[in-house]
Amino acid sequence: MLTIDVAELSPAQLQNYMQYAIAPRPICFATTIDKDGNINLSPFSFFNMFSTNPPLCIFSPARRVRDNTTKHTLENVLEVKECVINIVNYPMVQQMSLASTEYAKGINEFEKSGFTMLPSQLVKPPRVAEAPVQMECIIREVIHLGENPGAGNLILAEVKLIHIKEEILDTDGKIDQAKIDLVARLGGDWYCRVTPENLFKVAKPLTTLGIGVDALPSAVRNSHVLSGNDLGMLGNVEHLPSADEIDAIRNTSLVKEVMDATIGDATNRERELHELAKQWLSEGKVNEALKVVLL
Repeated sequence: MLTIDVAELSPAQLQNYMQYAIAPRPICFATTIDKDGNINLSPFSFFNMFSTNPPLCIFSPARRVRDNTTKHTLENVLEVKECVINIVNYPMVQQMSLASTEYAKGINEFEKSGFTMLPSQLVKPPRVAEAPVQMECIIREVIHLGENPGAGNLILAEVKLIHIKEEILDTDGKIDQAKIDLVARLGGDWYCRVTPENLFKVAKPLTTLGIGVDALPSAVRNSHVLSGNDLGMLGNVEHLPSADEIDAIRNTSLVKEVMDATIGDATNRERELHELAKQWLSEGKVNEALKVVLL
């Protein structure tokens, strides 16, 4: 494993390692305005939600690594403590990238990138009409993290109004993760797209207490077939099955087939049972898979 002392890296080298590793990152497409009414539109991937009560997002226009200058977004929010956070999806990603061009102060990136300005209801900066979600915010605080190249400036933005396009909602009026078509930032010029084909769910142990991987037999924990993800699913069940439940799984056709074909061959029996369990885990049959590996 490569181990790096960050003190030995230049800011540009360190930024490269961190931006490639800490990813994907959501994109804050921020609209701001200065005291003279000049509008700025710029994307930031140092961004996330940090509180729901109060509803608070944080994004960070860092000082430029190459020349230590600050960005218009930062300068604007220090003058007018309002912004709109526009969420970026795939149909607008190329225009969003164009808006990141470092145009001179006073140049409206809406016009340069071809986006449509939509008046906000509560704050002065306009919304991006094409964005699937637009959040009108007031700036609660700006925290400067340093004066050196690459130093961040944390903008604490409290969400006051949220506008959501109806076409991305499901039948319950909630945002449908498969419809919003989000994009996220990676390292360098790389992005990723959240499509239905690469979406998956992981059951959250909010109301249950998983037995843990350590409760599994060593032969299961050290399996050459089961992956870490497989073990995580098995360890998330609430309790081990009873001896009767484990014994009953022997009568299922697939298990019986493995047991009959591996009589006197304990090594292959364990491997084939683990392979069957892995298949069932991929189908969401966690309890059945656990019984199989405990045979």
